Amino acid sequence: MIGRLRGILISKQPPWLLVEVGGVGYELEAPMSTMYDLPATGKEVTLLTHYAVKEDTVALYGFLHESERALFRNLQKVSGIGAKIALSVLSGVSTSDFARLVQTGDVVALTKIPGIGKKTAERMVVELRDRVDGLAVSLPGVSSKTNGAPLDPAGEATVALQQLGYKPVEVTRLVQKVAVEGDSAESIIRKALRAALGN
Repeated sequence: MIGRLRGILISKQPPWLLVEVGGVGYELEAPMSTMYDLPATGKEVTLLTHYAVKEDTVALYGFLHESERALFRNLQKVSGIGAKIALSVLSGVSTSDFARLVQTGDVVALTKIPGIGKKTAERMVVELRDRVDGLAVSLPGVSSKTNGAPLDPAGEATVALQQLGYKPVEVTRLVQKVAVEGDSAESIIRKALRAALGN
C-alpha cells in the first residue's frame, strides 16, 4: 500500500497530478482543495495518498492534508458514495465547512454538490455526524494542456469543473459569472464552486 509520496510535481491538470518519485511518474487524482495549495510544477511536493484496488482498476488519490484524506475515506463508507463523489465533495467544500453542514443537518446545501441527491445527503448526515468532529481543523501534511494546445485559465477551469461532474451548460454559466481578467484557473474554479453552492 502507498501511503505517502514525495517528489517533483511534473504536471497538474485537475483532477490529475503527475509526481515523479525516483524516476517513476505516479499519476494521482486529487480534489480541488489540494490543487489550490500545490506548489508550481517543477517543485517538490509531499502528498498523503489513498491506494484503491477494485475489480478492474487501480487508482491512487493524493491529498495535502490528513483531514482531506480522512474525509475521503469516511465518505466512501456511506452507501452510494464512491471515489468520484468523495472527490466532488472535497472539491466543493472545505473539510471544516463539510463538518459544519453535516453537524447542522443542512441537507439542502449538501445536495448542491454534484452527485449528491437528497437521500444520499440524508445518509451522509446520519452516518457521518459522529465522524466529522475532528475535521474542523486541517492538519498539514508545466502548464495544463488539452490535445497539445495550452488552455487559458477559463478553459482550464471549464475542463476541471466538467470533470468534477458539473454539466457543460452550468459550467459555462458559472465561469462567465465569476471569471475576471487576470484570474488563475484555480481562482476561477474556487469562485465557481462557491457560486454553485450559493456561498
